Amino acid sequence: MRILITNDDGINAPGLEILTAIANELAGPDGEVWTVAPAFEQSGVAHCISYTHPMMIAKMGERRFAAEGSPADCVLAGLHDVMKGAPPDLVLSGVNRGNNSAENALYSGTLGGAMEAALQGLPAIALSQYYGPRNFDIDNPFDAAAGHGADVVRRILSASPESDADYRLFFNVNFPPVPADEVKGIRVTHQGYRRGTRFAVEPHDSPSGRRFLWIKGGNQQIKTEPGTDAAANLDGCVSVTPMRADLTAHDTLDAMKAIE
Repeated sequence: MRILITNDDGINAPGLEILTAIANELAGPDGEVWTVAPAFEQSGVAHCISYTHPMMIAKMGERRFAAEGSPADCVLAGLHDVMKGAPPDLVLSGVNRGNNSAENALYSGTLGGAMEAALQGLPAIALSQYYGPRNFDIDNPFDAAAGHGADVVRRILSASPESDADYRLFFNVNFPPVPADEVKGIRVTHQGYRRGTRFAVEPHDSPSGRRFLWIKGGNQQIKTEPGTDAAANLDGCVSVTPMRADLTAHDTLDAMKAIE
């Protein structure tokens, strides 16, 4: 198996090391793992692409490249430059430092990379590690992802339905905020919504008097509805959420026919 990996935390992020190990296990001794990751952190860029300016790409080692762009840019670079003519069998994005459950998924560069791969017609999975009191200060906060990542990906690939839909499936995987030996299992979930908490800004004035705004997130320990991703994660389970890039609100189409 040939696997392309990327992330949004940057080429030197510890989560990318975890993903490299997962990908190497999946690829096997006869496979290949190619890395094209952002040269600098790109968290929160979602599915952004560098449409109005070029990006520099540099070879960092064997089958390892850094690009000055977003995760979606990195997937495009991998498919159409680095691996041109010999595309991968699978694209993996992550392992993100922090969860991409619930509304976080909409901002996530990690998911942006997987989404771009799906739009390019390839199987794609985004992987993220939830942080919380049970794993924040342990030796390896990515322990759950490291311990269960390869098995979860294998299960997804074996169960994923064949489809020739225009908008292909990709998968959002979040590992719970616990050590690997405390993971209770895998749950297939809907995307949740954390009620009562949102992204916001926190203003600060610099010594020169200029005003700056820091973006800050809300409380990540709030459970979402039963059967959704963050609820499963906070119960100690890996969440697997099938997604598509089709943003149509299909449930409202019939009601909206009244405007025709």
